[in-house]
Amino acid sequence: MNQTILLKWLQEGNINIPSTLLTHYKHLKLNEKELVLLLQVHYYLEKGNDFPTPTEIAAQMTLDIMDCREILSQLIRKGFIEIIEGNSDTGIRFERYSLEPLWNKLIEQFLLNNKKEEEALSEKEETDLYTCFEREFGRPLSPFEIETLNMWVDDDQHEIVIIKAALREAVISGKLNFRYIDRILFEWKKNGIKTIEQAKSHGKKFRQHQNTAYKVEQREETTNKKAVPFYNWLDQ
Repeated sequence: MNQTILLKWLQEGNINIPSTLLTHYKHLKLNEKELVLLLQVHYYLEKGNDFPTPTEIAAQMTLDIMDCREILSQLIRKGFIEIIEGNSDTGIRFERYSLEPLWNKLIEQFLLNNKKEEEALSEKEETDLYTCFEREFGRPLSPFEIETLNMWVDDDQHEIVIIKAALREAVISGKLNFRYIDRILFEWKKNGIKTIEQAKSHGKKFRQHQNTAYKVEQREETTNKKAVPFYNWLDQ
């Protein structure tokens, strides 16, 4: 007996519901009754019933037939459900529901939410960038410095992490000024440096070169020979 019931339950099958519909339906201005009715239509379409009646849908909901018919009409008017008319191979005219308008609206809303999240993240990163510079400089940035930062991000298309890495290089080199940082960014862009790992590697090589140049300079000063110029980003 139990096996028969379980078999019947398995034969009922499953339907696929996009999780985005459950998480974004309120952004589409759908209420819970409308959502459940849409899910019922989706269920019937999955089961091969392309045009369920309000009576059939209401039988699986707590709504009466009149309320079901009204909500169904609202969803059609609001552009969530489309009624498609056509003719079968035998010439019999038919009507069927399509949820394609719902899926299109859902995709648009999903992309819009993603865009808003990306813009919010970008705004936060830029705010953090200003804070990072002000902390290292020990003072508020001037309007010119803020404009320079905006130019690096908007015009030169430098990633926030790369700008922060250039700031770090300037701090380590003891040359904390915007002209020096701009030169670092210029050199990195010219050398195709786009990731923080590449920037760290390039900075390490640069500092090793500095140390080597400094040692050579010290030795040559000791032997009264012409000193080798100290390597500097600004001299490139």
